[in-house]
Amino acid sequence: MEKSLNDLEGSTTGESQLGLLPAESTARPAWGSKVQYILAQVGFSVGLGNVWRFPYLCHQNGGGSFLLLYALLLLIIGIPLFFLELAAGQSIRQGSIGVWKHISPRLAGIGFASCVVCGFVALYYNVIIGWSLFYLFNSFHYPLPWTNCPTLHNQTQEVAECAKSTPTTYFWYRSALNVTNTIEGSQMNWPMTGCLCLAWFLVCGGMIKGIKSSGKVMYFSSVFPYVVLFCFLIRGLLLEGAADGIRIMFTPKLEIWGNIQVWRQAATQVFFALGLGFGSVIAYSSYNDRHNNCHFDAILVSFINFMTSVLATLVVFAVLGFRANVLTEKCVETNMEKIIDLLRNGSLHEDVVPMKNLTNPEYSQWYKRTSDMLDLQQYGISDCKVEDVMNEGVEGTGLAFIAFTEAMTHFPASPFWSILFFLMLLNLGLSTMFGNMQGIITPLLDNFPYLRKKKTIFTVLCCIIGLLTGLIFVQRSGSYFVSMFDDYSATLPLIIVVIFENIAVAWVYGAERFMEDIRGMLGHRPYRIYKYMWQYISILGMIALLLASLIRMCIDYPKYQSWNQQQAKEEMLQYPSWALGMLTSLIIVASLPIPIMFLKHTIQDWILKGKSKTYGDCDYTQGNMVDDMIGPMEESPVDLGHVGNGYLPVEMEDFAERGKLLTTEENLDDAEEDSANANG
Repeated sequence: MEKSLNDLEGSTTGESQLGLLPAESTARPAWGSKVQYILAQVGFSVGLGNVWRFPYLCHQNGGGSFLLLYALLLLIIGIPLFFLELAAGQSIRQGSIGVWKHISPRLAGIGFASCVVCGFVALYYNVIIGWSLFYLFNSFHYPLPWTNCPTLHNQTQEVAECAKSTPTTYFWYRSALNVTNTIEGSQMNWPMTGCLCLAWFLVCGGMIKGIKSSGKVMYFSSVFPYVVLFCFLIRGLLLEGAADGIRIMFTPKLEIWGNIQVWRQAATQVFFALGLGFGSVIAYSSYNDRHNNCHFDAILVSFINFMTSVLATLVVFAVLGFRANVLTEKCVETNMEKIIDLLRNGSLHEDVVPMKNLTNPEYSQWYKRTSDMLDLQQYGISDCKVEDVMNEGVEGTGLAFIAFTEAMTHFPASPFWSILFFLMLLNLGLSTMFGNMQGIITPLLDNFPYLRKKKTIFTVLCCIIGLLTGLIFVQRSGSYFVSMFDDYSATLPLIIVVIFENIAVAWVYGAERFMEDIRGMLGHRPYRIYKYMWQYISILGMIALLLASLIRMCIDYPKYQSWNQQQAKEEMLQYPSWALGMLTSLIIVASLPIPIMFLKHTIQDWILKGKSKTYGDCDYTQGNMVDDMIGPMEESPVDLGHVGNGYLPVEMEDFAERGKLLTTEENLDDAEEDSANANG
């Protein structure tokens, strides 16, 4: 995969190699150590989704059964495609644009699409970092500001919105987001705007020197979250009710394997967990030595990612089990007060009234026994179940900023645990943001050489553009735009990108040739199963995922979860027509570079063919074709030291055979001449 020009000149195969590059380019930066690289890949792949999205999916879709399904899809789709991106980036030593342009100029749109998706994700992802900063700053108070409901000015009466919901829910929607009732609102949230500015300042500071600065930051930003997770795990397991949470978490529901949407959710989570299609994996691996064992890296990072998801799920459900236990006890106390009042006014007979100080299981038994004889719900008496509480507020931001924060208010030294938690979210977010920014900056610097001279200015400019564009997310309605971008700006475009990546390597370039190139890098061929994965299984799985996602979008009208201030509750609303147009545009804009670049180079080829009328005017030198219609030197995406184009367009393979024959004939003529001279 890393053949140099000297190697090429001695070759008689006439075939294109992915690595027709100089033996080593001194101009390209490199990781300070293998540890930095692994931490960077882990930091990018292990993000906020591991902490709040995976535990939610696991709980909603069968617990242990979902874990097994996720592990299966990780083996079928995740690891093979992750290995593919690592190998391609490490071999060609370019960002996502250069890698696919290297295989064929018509495929350059894959890299541009990856850049667009990275840009969309970076815009809203940094807003979540801003939210974490806001909560981090508010954690330096005792008691925590979301512990109790605020009161009206000069009164003891609680604010109605908070009294109808909970203190943590009120703090999230009113104090942090100051959210509007619908997506139509446009007023700015100035405290959150300041947090967004600080978030972009941190990202810019970590990126300004490229991997030299971000690599050093990774030592802390990638390791610190694990320290916090283990601290929370130990603390969580000691809490009352933690066992209930873990039991609910791992209770298997094997029937979910027959639900196609569960397969879709598991595959999508694998997809996002490893960061496939963003171009960041390719960008990071492009700074590796070409003989680095990228196969081992693919398995190691995938394993760490999976175990991190399991660890985070244990932590989340241990803490949520404790929270559910506390809320269930409050529910029992409230219902007991209602029962006593009903007994006093004669609505209930004393025979059905339970004894005082019932435990949660004893109350559930009493409720089940009594409800068979009497309709308790007509009196406002409910069954207080831990399972019901566990199902409330455990999705996405609701898990981190509502459910988890509520649980921490019951911890001893709650500000300390709150600071740890939001520092962890901050570091998880930053390490992923560094990867997103590398997925934008690296391919653009590789593809547009004049930007390299002003790399620092270009990096700062990207961050400024991200900040200014991201102001849409710090309006009072900004959280609704975050949900829109999270749901629609990346999912479909990334699936499309990875499908074309797979096609480019397995079918355009050729899986067998790719396997041989990897042999050149690693010194041995990877397992043959990878060839069949790339050619058939993974690509069919991705197409099935794309179809399932499209069907879901067509069946379910796009909606968003809003906060109704008057009723103090969440409700689902349909997107207005302009918002539908916006989310549709996000999908189209992110996917459009692929057909545009394909058509651009196809039309250019037609024009050049019309001018030359024939491909016969080509010169061959030892099997390597030099033809002016391939494009001028500056269009070649290879490293700086490379002379001539580093790729053989896939439509010219028949002429590669011709070059091979010409080279063979030249070698035979030379051999006959040498033999004649020797005899003479």
